[in-house]
Amino acid sequence: MKASVFYRIAAVLLLLFDAGHTSGFPWSDPKWGVDLSSMQSTHFYIVGFSRTYWDFYVGFGLFVSVFLLLAVVLAWQLSRLPPVSLALMRSTAWAFALCFAAITVLSWKYFFIIPIVFSALITLCLIAAAWLSARQVSMPPLR
Repeated sequence: MKASVFYRIAAVLLLLFDAGHTSGFPWSDPKWGVDLSSMQSTHFYIVGFSRTYWDFYVGFGLFVSVFLLLAVVLAWQLSRLPPVSLALMRSTAWAFALCFAAITVLSWKYFFIIPIVFSALITLCLIAAAWLSARQVSMPPLR
């Protein structure tokens, strides 16, 4: 299989992961019995702004949605590169794969089965793509 196929699979999985994460807003279900009122009502001042823990919770949740969307675009763009260009971008490909390996570990430690499965599958696709992108072309040495 080609690296581009794994990048496209990763892009689709990332899009589904992002859609699921974002649609889960506010990332808490009243059936869980969690009282969010103290997060929403306790204000503190930070660098001239009045904020609550709820503001940080929502803000960081939306950050994740935006960064997952960026990952979708990056994976799709990598899938469209010719093999020579992919071989030149080995460090980017491996950094992308290692980032999702770390996300998989964090998902395992802090979340539940859905983000664990998605992040693990994405990691496997990105590792396969990074591995194959280095193998698909024999490059002349750089001068």
